[in-house]
Amino acid sequence: MADPQNPPETQANSSPFVQVPIEITISVGRARPTVKELLQLSQDTVLPLDKRIEDPVELYVGDKLIGRGQLEELEGDSQGRLAVRLTEIADLKSGL
Repeated sequence: MADPQNPPETQANSSPFVQVPIEITISVGRARPTVKELLQLSQDTVLPLDKRIEDPVELYVGDKLIGRGQLEELEGDSQGRLAVRLTEIADLKSGL
């Protein structure tokens, strides 16, 4: 039963589970080689994906799509690491 003095959003934010780290997988595209092509893969092989560099990437927690975004280089990072700028976020209030 909901507590009128403590709305559900507040209850969720005070839960000990909000501190549990989760892993978000970023999908940049898919490759669909044949079995023959798969068996011929070697170092330096270029595996074409079904997306272009400017296409949005998809963010997943497990197999649940939670958002989309654009890849970019992490600003101010001398190592050239990638980041994702979120452009769409799923309604997560209904759960993952």
